Amino acid sequence: MLKHLTQCLPQSAPSRRRFMVSSVGGLTGLALWPASGFAQSSGESKGQALKPTEQPAAFISIAPDGSTTILCNRMDMGQGIETALAMICAEELDADWSRVKTGFGDQRPNYVDPGMGMHLTGGSNSVKNSYQQYRELGARLRAMLIAAAAQAWQLPPAQLQAAKGVVSGGGRSAGYGELFDAAMRQSVPATVPLKDPAQFQLIGRPTGLKVADAKSRGTQVYGMDIRLPGMLTAVIVRPPVFNGRLRRHDATAALKLPGIKAVFPVALDRGGQGLAVVASGYWPAKQAREALVIEWDLDGLERADSAALAARWRQMLRDQPGLPAPQPHFKANLAPLAGAPRKLVAEFSFPYLNHAQMEPLTCTVDLRADRADLYYASQMPGVDAGAVAALTGLPPERVQIHVQMAGGGFGRRATPTAEFVREATGVAMGLAQAGQRAPVKVVWSREDDLKSGYYRPLTLHRAEIGFDAQGRILAWDHRIASQSILAGSPFEPFMVQKGVDVTTTEGMREPYAIPMQLNVHHPKVNVPVLWWRSVGSTHTAFVMETLIDEIAQATKQDPVAYRMRLFGDKAQRHRAALQLAVDQSGYGKRKLKAGQAWGVAVHESFESVVAYVVVAHLSGKGKARSLVLDEVHAGVHCNLSVNPRTVEAQVQGSVAMALSTTLPGSSITLKDGVVEQSNFHDYRVARLPEMPKVLSVHIVPSSDPPKGMGEPGVPPLAPALANALARLGGGRQRELPFQIPA
Repeated sequence: MLKHLTQCLPQSAPSRRRFMVSSVGGLTGLALWPASGFAQSSGESKGQALKPTEQPAAFISIAPDGSTTILCNRMDMGQGIETALAMICAEELDADWSRVKTGFGDQRPNYVDPGMGMHLTGGSNSVKNSYQQYRELGARLRAMLIAAAAQAWQLPPAQLQAAKGVVSGGGRSAGYGELFDAAMRQSVPATVPLKDPAQFQLIGRPTGLKVADAKSRGTQVYGMDIRLPGMLTAVIVRPPVFNGRLRRHDATAALKLPGIKAVFPVALDRGGQGLAVVASGYWPAKQAREALVIEWDLDGLERADSAALAARWRQMLRDQPGLPAPQPHFKANLAPLAGAPRKLVAEFSFPYLNHAQMEPLTCTVDLRADRADLYYASQMPGVDAGAVAALTGLPPERVQIHVQMAGGGFGRRATPTAEFVREATGVAMGLAQAGQRAPVKVVWSREDDLKSGYYRPLTLHRAEIGFDAQGRILAWDHRIASQSILAGSPFEPFMVQKGVDVTTTEGMREPYAIPMQLNVHHPKVNVPVLWWRSVGSTHTAFVMETLIDEIAQATKQDPVAYRMRLFGDKAQRHRAALQLAVDQSGYGKRKLKAGQAWGVAVHESFESVVAYVVVAHLSGKGKARSLVLDEVHAGVHCNLSVNPRTVEAQVQGSVAMALSTTLPGSSITLKDGVVEQSNFHDYRVARLPEMPKVLSVHIVPSSDPPKGMGEPGVPPLAPALANALARLGGGRQRELPFQIPA
C-alpha cells in the first residue's frame, strides 16, 4: 500500500516524488518483471483481475489530515497534465481540491499508458488515453471509502454520501484521511458508476496548475536541480561529426585543474565515442573540458551538408516517384493532371530543427553494486529502465527511475535508444571502474544540445496540382523526401508500412476530399533525427494550408468559404473550429488598418483541430523589412476540455514555438558534417516583442471524451501567417524560415 511505501522513503523527499516504485518493460524487449503493482484484493471483471493501471492504491494516497496526493502516470514538461489528471481523478473521488497534491509515478506497470501499453509521454495522449482510467480510479477509491465507513458504522453504503473529502450519513461523518487505511483493506470494485458530465464540479473549469506557485517562486525542482550527498558532476566531449570516435587524447592539463576527479572515454549513442570529464561541480568540469587535447577519428563517416542534401533531394523529387504511401486515400487517378485548365507546381523545403527546450538534458545516476537510482525527466521511463538494466547487468527490479518535472521537452527526452540515459549510466560505470563510485550528474550544455542532439528532419515536398477556374481540384501529385524518424527504432515494425514512415505523411490531404497521389523517399543520412512537437504535421500542415489558400486566391475565392466547401463530410469538427475562430476574430465583418491582412489556416493533429485567423503587417524597408504578427484568434476543437486554462496555455505556447520557425535564423544547418549553430545567438526563437499583441483562444463546447492539446496548436500557425504575407504582396512562402522580399 502507498502508506507503507511512503514510510520507506526519506521524509525530505518532495511530495511529488513520494511514491517511487520500479519495473521495466515496453520497447526494450524485456518482459515486465513480476510485480503485484500495489497488490490489493480486487474485484473480478469477466473473470479477470483488475490491471495494475486500474489499482487506486498505486495512484492515490490520503494522509490522516486529508491531504490527497494523486500521481501522474506521465512526465509533465509544461503541458499541465499533472493537474489535469488530478482534476479528473478528484472529480470522481469527490476530493477537496484545495487539499490535493500531485506527484509522478515511474516505470512500474501501473504507470503505463493504458492505450499504448507502454510508458510514454508523447503524442498528446496523456489526457486522451487516461481520461477514463483516472475517472475510474477516483470512483473506485470513493466507493472503497464509503464501504469502509459503512462497515465501521454498520450502515448500508447506499445511505452514505461522499463530498469534498468527507463521507457522511446516519448522523455521522469522517474525513477521507480517517478512513483511508480501512478503505485500502476493502476489495477494489471492478465496475463503478461514473458521474454524468452535467454533475462535474472540477472538470471543465479553468483551474490553475498545482505547481504554479512553486514555478512562479522559483522553488520548483527540475532534473537539473537534483542534489545528492557526495554527488559529482560530469560533462561529455562529443565528436564534431556524428558517430565519430576518439583516436587519441591528452588530459594532462585538464587533470591538473582544481576539482577534477577523472577523465575517461565513454560510449555514445549510435556507436560514437566521447570523453567524460568528472568534477566536483559543473564549472570545473567545463573548464577542464576546454583544456583537453583531442584528435578525433572521423574516417569513413558521411559529413552531411544540409544545403547539398536539399539540392540533391529536390532533384530526386523531380525525377523519381518514390514509395507509394500505403493509405488507400493516397491513391488517385493522375490522368486529369495533364489536361487541367490550371496548374500549380510548388516545391517546399523545411530545415533541420532543434527542440531547444529551456532546460537542457541532464541525468543523475546513483549506481551502487546492487542497484541503480536515476533522477531526471523521462518521457519513456520503462524503455530507459530496461536499457539501464541491460547496460549494467543489474536485475530490472533493481533499477529505479525517479521521474522529475521537466523544463520543456517537445520529444527530445524520448529517445527510443535511451540515448542520454545510457550515456549518463556509462559515466557512472566508468567512475565505479576507476574506484571512485559516487552519484554523478551528467549535464548537457546548451551548446551540447544544439550541436550534438537529435533533430526534426530536413524535409522537402513537391506538389503538382491541376484545378479548374472554380477551384475544383482535378488531380494532385505529391512527393516527400525526409529521413525516417522511426527506422531502426522499436516502433518501426508497426509504424513503417511498406517502407513508408507514417509520421512523415500524417496531416496530408485530410480533411479535404481531394484526389491525391502521395509518394515518399526516405534517404539515409548521418544526422540523428527524432520526433519534434507535432511531428509530421510540422511540415504537412504548412504545405496543405498554403497550397489550398493559393488555389483560393488564384480562383478569387474567400479562403474561409473555399475551405468550408472543400471539407469532407466527416470534417464537422474542422468546420466548427474554423467558424469559431472566424466569428471571434471579426473576419469579414471589420475593416483592418491600412497595410494589414488576414491569414487563415486549420489543421487536425492528434485528433484535435486548431484553426487560426491571424492579422499581420509588413514593417521596415529593404533588408530590415520584417513580418509582424499583430493578432491571433484560435478556434479549438479538442472535445471536452478538462482544464480550459491549460488548453489556452498550450495554444499560447504553440504560437510562440511555431512563430519561431518562421523567423530568420530558426534552422539547424550542417557544413562538412558539423552543426553550425551553438546557442540562442545563432539559433533563433521568438521573444516577447515578437509575439502578437492579441492572442485569443476559444474552445468549441463538447461533452465528448477529450483529445490531446500538447501539440495541435503548432502546425496551423506558420501557414496562417504565410497566407497573410501572400496577401500583403510578400509572395508565396516555399520554405521555412520565411524569406521576406526587400
